[in-house]
Amino acid sequence: MRAFVVTKYKEQLREVDVPEPIVGDRDVLVRVQAAGLNQLDEKIRLGELKQILPYKLQLVLGNDVAGTVIRVGAKVRGFKSGDEVYARPDKDRIGTFAERIAVAEADLALKPASASMEEAGSLPLVALTAWQALVEKGNVQPGQKVLIHAGAGGVGSIAIQLAKHLGATVATTTSGPNADFVRDLGADIVIDYRTQNFEQILTGYDLVLDSLGGWNLEKSLRILRPGGKAIGITGPPDPAFAREAGLNPVLRLAITGLSSRIRRQAKRLGVSYEFLFMRASGDQLRQIGALVDNGVLRPIVGKVFDFAQTPQALQSLARGGIRGKAVVTLAGGPAVGDSVHTPARRTSS
Repeated sequence: MRAFVVTKYKEQLREVDVPEPIVGDRDVLVRVQAAGLNQLDEKIRLGELKQILPYKLQLVLGNDVAGTVIRVGAKVRGFKSGDEVYARPDKDRIGTFAERIAVAEADLALKPASASMEEAGSLPLVALTAWQALVEKGNVQPGQKVLIHAGAGGVGSIAIQLAKHLGATVATTTSGPNADFVRDLGADIVIDYRTQNFEQILTGYDLVLDSLGGWNLEKSLRILRPGGKAIGITGPPDPAFAREAGLNPVLRLAITGLSSRIRRQAKRLGVSYEFLFMRASGDQLRQIGALVDNGVLRPIVGKVFDFAQTPQALQSLARGGIRGKAVVTLAGGPAVGDSVHTPARRTSS
């Protein structure tokens, strides 16, 4: 089947023919119809995450999928052939820039009925990131104040809507031309990062969701109330992440060092910093899908590319300027019920 792969870090994606996915007893074989592009894809391509995501090359890239179930493993009970689904595959099983992918049942959900395939394909990684930041780690409550950086981007555009649904007062940073766009998403306070310093405008915030890192993250700590929290999705990784990821002792020590400065700054200010590397979750996607169908969350697809343009699409993401998400779409492929040779997944005793 056709797929776009990383064969060497920093090189452009290449289209190659790869073997069909191996489908285990608890896996679902999905015909890919839309795949969202994420900054994570570009970071993987550049090799920036190879210490914490030690993928073997060649690697089929892609972290978002929406499509149709072709067939299911012997122990799958929640899905059947013909179901329209969406997912962020587990980090160890990515590869949505391909015609087909096998996804663990636990990571999969029926796509929102009201969403197109392109819209559903744009959602999983960014919506799960927003959910895990605001609901799980942030525990956002009505009346709290939340700052979401880069509000017109993929994560930001969903996080603004979710924070507003949770009852928060929402501030966001963006460029001037996107001010009305983020207000329409629900932002109460809009700061033009090109002409305004958010640190001079905001104070007493309960939570910051930071997708930029560096100096921006350091400034974000200073607008928090005592006991407030900054959640970073760009980094630096913290010791809790290293433990949860099961990294080796040397890497754990290195990661502790990477985040020591920002954690010390947070402690001096009486606030906290946590790193979030989102995880796959079909259960959370079902809750997110309900919010989409109820009109609470609106997927934002800024640009759609044909599958053949995947390398160019990833380049456009790196250049920026796309509101919400960019998505690649695939036409054709085997219809539901067509015979596709999918070898059984080997299991060890």
